Amino acid sequence: MIIKLHHAQITIPIGMEDVARQFYCNRLGLKEIEKPPALQGRGGFWLQLGSQEIHIGTEDGIERTMTKAHLAYHVSDLAFWREKLSQANVQMLESVPIPGYDRFEFRDPFGNRMEMIQSL
Repeated sequence: MIIKLHHAQITIPIGMEDVARQFYCNRLGLKEIEKPPALQGRGGFWLQLGSQEIHIGTEDGIERTMTKAHLAYHVSDLAFWREKLSQANVQMLESVPIPGYDRFEFRDPFGNRMEMIQSL
């Protein structure tokens, strides 16, 4: 029986961990957690968001801007995130409306699709 989602993983180019930490930890405010020692040599890093984890892996040769795959962050103040990301020159992309929610999309510095979504 599946009981919950443990983690989701996205990837960044090999060697770009410092840039990714700047974006995910400093800009988005996510908390980095320690990877198990057996996995530390693979590159990347892990983040904690509530009871779930986001794993930032590394791989080259991927065109991240060509995929619909994404992470969606459920937020309590969408206007705050629009302003914060706008001030950082992150281009916001409007999303198709979903009943009961307001949302927008953007791409991280590596082309990964992200979504900010707020319940109405």
